[in-house]
Amino acid sequence: MASGFTRSRSPASDRSICPLRREEYILSPHFVSYSAFWVFALRRFATGRAKDSLLVSELSSRCPPPSLTVADSAAMEPSARVVTVESINPKVLQCEYAVRGEIVIHAQILYCNIGNPQSLGQHPITFFREVLALCDHPSLLDKTEIHALFSNVNDPVLKNLVIGFQCKFHSYYIKYVLSLASVQSKVICGTFADAIARAQQILDVIPGKATGAYSHSQGIKGLRDAIAAGISYRDGFPANPDDIFLTDGASPAVHMMMQLLIRSEKDGILCPIPQYPLYSASIALHGGSLVPYYLDESTGWGLEIAELKKQLDVARSKGVTVRALVVINPGNPTGQVLAEENQKQIVDFCKNEGLVLLADEVYQENIYVDDKKFNSFKKIARSMGYGDEDLPLVSFQSVSKGYYGECGKRGGYMEVTGFSAEVREQIYKLASVNLCSNISGQILASLVMNPPKIGDESYESFNVEKQGILSSLARRAKALQDAFNSLEGVTCNKTEGAMYLFPRLHLPNKAIQAAKTVNAAPDAFYARRLLDATGIVVVPGSGFGQAS
Repeated sequence: MASGFTRSRSPASDRSICPLRREEYILSPHFVSYSAFWVFALRRFATGRAKDSLLVSELSSRCPPPSLTVADSAAMEPSARVVTVESINPKVLQCEYAVRGEIVIHAQILYCNIGNPQSLGQHPITFFREVLALCDHPSLLDKTEIHALFSNVNDPVLKNLVIGFQCKFHSYYIKYVLSLASVQSKVICGTFADAIARAQQILDVIPGKATGAYSHSQGIKGLRDAIAAGISYRDGFPANPDDIFLTDGASPAVHMMMQLLIRSEKDGILCPIPQYPLYSASIALHGGSLVPYYLDESTGWGLEIAELKKQLDVARSKGVTVRALVVINPGNPTGQVLAEENQKQIVDFCKNEGLVLLADEVYQENIYVDDKKFNSFKKIARSMGYGDEDLPLVSFQSVSKGYYGECGKRGGYMEVTGFSAEVREQIYKLASVNLCSNISGQILASLVMNPPKIGDESYESFNVEKQGILSSLARRAKALQDAFNSLEGVTCNKTEGAMYLFPRLHLPNKAIQAAKTVNAAPDAFYARRLLDATGIVVVPGSGFGQAS
């Protein structure tokens, strides 16, 4: 399904409950995501569950469970109490992650959330998967047929070979070797010789050409070289491969930096509200304090320096040492793209206040408006004349987002600049605890930062795939935005980037009071009622820190 959601009926839905009737229910600002605005398509089969419950009840009455003796109970009790909720790390209990929280657990669902496009049918980028397939099975590079498959069809000698090979093997072998690669006839006819060349280049920098072996804990040096080259090309300023730490997606990199910076609950991290719950969860796990700064919904989720200063001063007055500022650009879950002048203000703020700038830039390819473009914070800082010694800056990137959507491959990196050699040694030590990130993710990260360029054989087909995905996301973002704003009592800011919308619904005090009677947050109460009544799953806005 490309967009929208699936509804199912349950016993709870015998009453017709409209989720948008203001006089009946409340919905705090919601998070809305790729293809279904944080609405998860689902089939709960609630009726089946009810039947199962009745059957279990009947069987239990006919066949009561065997009784336990006192000795049996005594024997079982010690092992049952070795680990309890009361005895586990309290920081785990404090950690919340709304996108996989109570409402989601309550439902049986097909996930349409967290920007997971391939689960909904988006094809991987062909060039990326071709290179990855050849790297994972390098013996294919020695086969004449595979060279024909990936070679230029205009070569008359290879053309006949391709035709015969296609007839013999297309039905099963190619689909297996390049599974999930969206192999089309133009690929079978052989247009991507540069995929072979890229795979060979990558294998040459992998020790032993072994993608199943451990790598350097910071990541394979040759792949870090490629990523640094891609950053330099993007920003127009040099990048050092020694500053690159390859990770299993951006999330482990965020955890690593929180582990490095947070010493106790007296250390705080400035985070945007609404925020991606990874940050609040990571801060809680590592025992720090989240210092919220609030994005201004009335100005399109603007980031105001006065708000940053206000929250910083409040935290310091409470004895909290604020260590870093998190900025998500483009915004998650709010979808705004920062203006260049605003970014300069943020860089100056961190410089003047002695803060580490943690730049979440995983949606850098997802820009949907003509008057905005992505600028990395490193580019902004360098253009202002700040060097490594002036500003500690950590930039996060992932292969899960953008147009690539390789969520399950778990690839990403952080670029760490402005830290002393002694601190960098400690960062490397943290990275080495996990030995290394997975090699497929490392390869994809190098490809994402060095895709085919104009003049490369695969560029035209690559660009068609890329622009098709991005234009589809832009169309759906606009459609959802218009749909929300056409509803009574619903407002939604313009979507500039990322994969998300965050609409606001206003409902009466009566619904809020009903939630309080069952000790639930109003938006969580609404989300649970909506799920039971319609089979539609939404994540409460409060899960992202947003006030009602």
